[in-house]
Amino acid sequence: MTYNEVRSAPCSSTHSRAGRFTLAASLSVALVATGALGIAPATAATAPAATPAAGTAQRGLPAAEASAPLTNLSHLNFLLDELPLPVIAGHTTYRAAENPVVEAPWTYADKNDDGSYTPIGGGDLDPATGYYTQGAFNADDTSRAAVVYLRHWQQTGDTTSRDHAFQTLRSLAYLQTTEGPNAGNVVLWQQVDGTLNPSAEPIELPDPSDSDESYWLARTVWALGEGYAAFVDEDPEFAAFLEERLDLSLAALNRGSLGDYPSYAVADGDQVPAWLIADGADASAEAVLGLAAYVQAGSGSPTVAVAETALSRLSEGIAAMSTVEGASGDWPFGAIMPWTKSPSLWHAWGGLAPAAAAVASEVLDDPALLDAAVQDTAQFTPQLLAAGGPDNAWSPTPGEAQIAYGVDSRLQSLVATADAADAPGLLNIAAITAGWYFGANRSGLPAYDPATGTAIDGIERDGRVNQNSGAESTIHALFSMLTLDAHPDLKAAAQGITATVGTHGLSVVEAESGAITGGTVTTPASSWTGEANWSGGAYVDLAAGGTLRITVPTDDQERRVHPIVNQVVDPSGATTWTADKRPGKGKDRSLLLGTTANGGAGEQGVTEAPGQLLPLPLTSGVLPARATQVVGTTDAAAQLDALLIQPLISTVEVTGPAGDSTLFVSAAESDTERRIDVPRGQKLVQQAFDAAGQPVGDAHRGKGHGRSGTVVIAAGGFTQVWFEAKR
Repeated sequence: MTYNEVRSAPCSSTHSRAGRFTLAASLSVALVATGALGIAPATAATAPAATPAAGTAQRGLPAAEASAPLTNLSHLNFLLDELPLPVIAGHTTYRAAENPVVEAPWTYADKNDDGSYTPIGGGDLDPATGYYTQGAFNADDTSRAAVVYLRHWQQTGDTTSRDHAFQTLRSLAYLQTTEGPNAGNVVLWQQVDGTLNPSAEPIELPDPSDSDESYWLARTVWALGEGYAAFVDEDPEFAAFLEERLDLSLAALNRGSLGDYPSYAVADGDQVPAWLIADGADASAEAVLGLAAYVQAGSGSPTVAVAETALSRLSEGIAAMSTVEGASGDWPFGAIMPWTKSPSLWHAWGGLAPAAAAVASEVLDDPALLDAAVQDTAQFTPQLLAAGGPDNAWSPTPGEAQIAYGVDSRLQSLVATADAADAPGLLNIAAITAGWYFGANRSGLPAYDPATGTAIDGIERDGRVNQNSGAESTIHALFSMLTLDAHPDLKAAAQGITATVGTHGLSVVEAESGAITGGTVTTPASSWTGEANWSGGAYVDLAAGGTLRITVPTDDQERRVHPIVNQVVDPSGATTWTADKRPGKGKDRSLLLGTTANGGAGEQGVTEAPGQLLPLPLTSGVLPARATQVVGTTDAAAQLDALLIQPLISTVEVTGPAGDSTLFVSAAESDTERRIDVPRGQKLVQQAFDAAGQPVGDAHRGKGHGRSGTVVIAAGGFTQVWFEAKR
């Protein structure tokens, strides 16, 4: 799939062709050495069923199934097509005169009634010319396909994948402009006859597509870097060509964003790095992966020094987007935010920032980069899973579809960080994440077929499945399968997870559902503000002295409350939030939760809208167990969108051939214990990890009183629980 990424997408779908996989309309218009991998579930009130530990995670699978490779390139090979290379000024490739034909993958593939697929391009097709309004092939998918083939070749020795890597890299190089003011940048779209389409319909930015740096330039750097590292010994002449093109790419980046290093910009009053590619940690991360591979391969040419500088600076910028203050209990829970132009939009398109930071930390020997990767993977990703699974975006509330791109970005990041940080707990999270491909998703159906190599194009929030299998979904599913095939214990654990029994995590209660005094419900023309979405498409305008009383679902534990407030630029008073205490606690049942500022967002700066629509922490108290009322009272005008409610202990329950297990995820500031019932003849087993994914010693080891067992969850950490038969 190719498009302008979520923050500048011009259409109402992640695909420009009508009828394809649709995100929630509101967002789309914006656009293991220590015994880890135990896999286990149950809420505090429900006992988990038996689930094996790492050493037996594959016992529910036939031996052949557990050992057979998951990576199947058949469908990606089917999407590949040969295309000729017209003679165009500023566009050529390796040995173009001798071999003026290359390979590239079709952008999309529609599933037919008989189960076969029809490859198609992006946009509308003109039957007279055979041209699509976008194109048949694109630089984004060609670059990522090249990396898949490179990694498969390097991992398995498959010479067919080597040949496909060679041809797709030649194809990608042809899309790069080699002369003039745009030299080094990349044309995005190409038609079936090889003709370039620099200006697609609908318009994508930059327009024309090689007039500025872009996601496709970042992905070109990714492919060129990994391509060089793979071919440097196999085919030095071709590797030298790739190095020349990488040098050309770096020159373009240094003319653009990297030329702004070390400047910072203002975004809603906060400092953000001004030198990230396309203003994002997302695009920059994909470039970092290529630069790291190239620097490690080290040719000794001057380009290496230029690449290492770019690697260092881009990695520094990615780490600067880490939300240290948001770890564990405060939104966004430690995530590396992807876009400098919004403090409240997290998305997984190009979501490899943790993986890039982890890899760069090793190449550059910079532990600070690893800290950012660990925080994202060990704290944010468990909260993401507990909120309903690997949604592709929070804007800022959960509520989007799930696609292979986002799942893969989480999986690759978890594994890369686990390796770099020697943090085995991250592999437990990785197994649950990867279970999405095998049925642990909202549809309950496998999202990837290892027999054919096809991957669905996505799953809507209501469980509807897009059965098409385009290049992007196929490519990122294959990245995931390569990762699993390279880690047999993780692979076996992931295949043992085929269903999500339940999740209990972040929930949203709309402000407009409450009782309003001194205010009104406002429904804007668009839910997109320019940097975030109004949850539910509406919000409450409260005047000074106004009150909003919101009924929230009951729970058996304490919860954190994050009011989502549209803070205006200038200071504008505050809203005080209280809650009812438990019944029977006396006449005064009001409990102070904290206050949120109605304004003071600060200078708009580079963002697309003044102010910020943001979940804000309440620091005076937590919502008591079984409390059902949250009340906001303001002393000045306030715009209140919703309440984001977070249990102190969230859970993810999964099951499958490996058995049942529960993941307990902490947002508490201190260690927590939970008692659960243990079935007769069973024993409780748990693997506890701290907020960095490191093992935590557990004196209880599942022991309790009578038929109960004690689960220990470290502050900000997570614990996986299952039962085994007593011996």
